Amino acid sequence: MEPMVRAASLRGLPALVDSLGGDGAALLARFGVTCAAVESDDAVIPALAAGELLETAAAELCCPDLGLRLAGTQNASVLGPLALAIENSPTFGEALTTTRRFLFVHSPALTVSQIPDPSGRPGVVGLLYRSTEVEPLPPQAAGLGLGLFHRIIMLLRGGPYGLRSVHLPHPALAPVEAYTRFFGAEVRFDRPDAVLRVPGGLASTAVPGGNQVLHDLAVDYIASHFPAPGQRIAERVRLLLTQALGSSPVEITAVAKVLRTHPRTLQRRLADEGTTFETILDEVRSLAAHRLITQTDLPLTQVTAMVGLAEQSALSRAVRRWYGLTPRQLRSTAPGPLR
Repeated sequence: MEPMVRAASLRGLPALVDSLGGDGAALLARFGVTCAAVESDDAVIPALAAGELLETAAAELCCPDLGLRLAGTQNASVLGPLALAIENSPTFGEALTTTRRFLFVHSPALTVSQIPDPSGRPGVVGLLYRSTEVEPLPPQAAGLGLGLFHRIIMLLRGGPYGLRSVHLPHPALAPVEAYTRFFGAEVRFDRPDAVLRVPGGLASTAVPGGNQVLHDLAVDYIASHFPAPGQRIAERVRLLLTQALGSSPVEITAVAKVLRTHPRTLQRRLADEGTTFETILDEVRSLAAHRLITQTDLPLTQVTAMVGLAEQSALSRAVRRWYGLTPRQLRSTAPGPLR
């Protein structure tokens, strides 16, 4: 089945096209999209058509930064019910986790995650935005998606959040100043992925106005009303590892047994989805360690056991690799301001 995306992802495009001398409604109609659908909170359109529409508009209107311009007119509301959960997250880390878990509600063709800093700088991490269907992302889709990602963080934060630099997976199609002006930071082009490089302490920073009760209600609503279509094997593995971490074996043989498959078959299916068992386990451990270190006062020896590591030295090495800080330094950053 062709992946879909919420038509609201193009909200603001007709007016932007009109302002650039085109006919927004007519452009949408050429791709089978109506203005009413774009304003709807429920309509969906083929993700491929949405991407082609953006590229066509940019080319015909001679507006190579059209994706960024459109992102500048949007906010989290284009994400539908996911917006309420994000805006009421207690921390930016929880907002990212919620987005990663439920972004399929907006489009199953998109994903976000936290990764080690692509430039290898201590105290810096990457926020990755990518497609699960097309690599690399088309320029306008990359600009719109990463631009909206940046804008949502800015709106949640109430201003700058310490963005170090931006990676885009295409050449500079517009003057570089257009990109740096939008992001307020250095932009590097022709990189493997679309990434925001941010302070490692951002995840533990409180979201101003975040409400845990409203967040939990929104998450419960999404989980009950929007079951993941054709859930990927990677997500099933991630869920099992999250549940088992610190209490049950986290070897691939144990997970494969629960999934009623052979470990080699499981590895092959994960490879088909562009990941590995070890990568997922590392991600699950990093999120659990961050939560336990920054949101509890548990001794680090206990944190070590709860994330399934044998020695505290292993935890220290892992935390430094994930966040560029020692566990104690990471704990000292929460819940204070960015450092």
